[in-house]
Amino acid sequence: MQKVITDDLDALLDILPPHIHQPLRRQKDTSELLEVVLDLGRPPEARFPQREMILDPKEVDQPDIDYVASRISSFGDDNRAGIERTLHRISAIRNRKGRIVGLTCRVGRAVFGTIKIIEDLVQSGKSILLLGRPGVGKTTMLREVARVLADDLNKRVIIIDTSNEIAGDGDVPHPAIGHARRMQVTTPTMQHAVMIEAVENHMPEVIVIDEIGTELEAQAARTIAERGVQLVGTAHGNTLENLMMNPTLADLIGGIQTVTLGDEEAKRRGTQKSILERMSMPTFNIVVEIQDWDKVAIHPDVGEAVDAILRGQPVATEIRWLDDTGEVRIEEEVLAASKKPSRGKPPVREDKHYKLYLFGVNRGRLEQAAKERQLTLDIVNHLNEANLFITPKSYYRRKPQKVKDAEAANLPIYVLKSNTPHQIRQLLNTIHPSPKTDRSDSFKLALNEAEEAVERVKGGEETVELSPQSAYIRRLQHLIAQRNALSSQSTGKDPNRRVRIYRE
Repeated sequence: MQKVITDDLDALLDILPPHIHQPLRRQKDTSELLEVVLDLGRPPEARFPQREMILDPKEVDQPDIDYVASRISSFGDDNRAGIERTLHRISAIRNRKGRIVGLTCRVGRAVFGTIKIIEDLVQSGKSILLLGRPGVGKTTMLREVARVLADDLNKRVIIIDTSNEIAGDGDVPHPAIGHARRMQVTTPTMQHAVMIEAVENHMPEVIVIDEIGTELEAQAARTIAERGVQLVGTAHGNTLENLMMNPTLADLIGGIQTVTLGDEEAKRRGTQKSILERMSMPTFNIVVEIQDWDKVAIHPDVGEAVDAILRGQPVATEIRWLDDTGEVRIEEEVLAASKKPSRGKPPVREDKHYKLYLFGVNRGRLEQAAKERQLTLDIVNHLNEANLFITPKSYYRRKPQKVKDAEAANLPIYVLKSNTPHQIRQLLNTIHPSPKTDRSDSFKLALNEAEEAVERVKGGEETVELSPQSAYIRRLQHLIAQRNALSSQSTGKDPNRRVRIYRE
């Protein structure tokens, strides 16, 4: 099916003051308009995919803001409003007293034909989770999925429409959803309750839900799936691995838990005794990562994909895209084995040349550690040139703009526990593993770590905890502390028992 776009653009332009919408109507590319921004005391601005323009040199004043606000529906708890029977969204910025001082008027478009690339998956009856960066078309695709399921497959479809983004503003839903029914949500915090209400009261065969973002919503999604209802939804995150590292939403893909293996089983698997494993069946059977408007990466069996990532095995992904003739092209891609994800440390692939972007990391210390191992590092100065973002835990927790930019760009992030030489050597071991690491290397690293801890305590730190080690190596680490007139003790239980060095 050829794509057909409808945007009801006149309805949006009509709510703008005449001196703002008239210059906009004279533009030849209004079909590509993304949004109009009105900020008090600044000139009104229109934004297009490739450019921005000032609509009027006169600054926006309060009557302009009030003019728009009086022609749209009332704002909800999420500061969003709309225009009756359209998909446009108007978002408000308020001052400390609650008065509106800014408006973002975003164009909403229904694009018919967007799900051709995943139509077979939608018709399979399996639950599908759509992931992707903001603005890549998740909600547009979700709207089209609802219409196809309701009209073409004659299924009972209910849309949980929290911000009226899927089916538009007003009590009568937009024609873009076809015969699907829509349930509105009074406040975003009640979205999970409306999800359960839809199943209990209206006997749907399919539930469509945008932006699953809380633990309660994830639990409601699992409840719905366990009742045999097909789920199609979106969630915060760009990739499956992002979702695995999000403790709030990990249940959507089965949840992740730490399991302690017996000695024989750990030896048979060739792993440590403490490993990560999937807890249960995933809520969603299929994950679709929307990479661009006409390109997706598909994990057709989420359970298998999660298990493979946790075990460091290659992950089979199906890449689909539309060619110039509008035909769907499919290619199997096997991703290299990934490291097991840990909090704040995305898996990194071992088969690629890394271009490192350092943020808050001691570059001199990193280059010195690389020199000791005779490694050549490729450190870049611009985020768009990097394929691995490295930052300390203290920076990552504060989420400065650079970290947000890296996450938005779907850039793998390696989080250092600290800027110490030991942590930097661990980073190098991860991204440049030695062809063969023997016991003597591990032994040397453990003793070096103890020596560095001694220096840190002598330098003023109260206590330093070392990495878990065997009883023999812990005894040697205790001797290093004793030789330097410092105290030490072992804490924790095997296999996580470790030495803590401190000053009396």
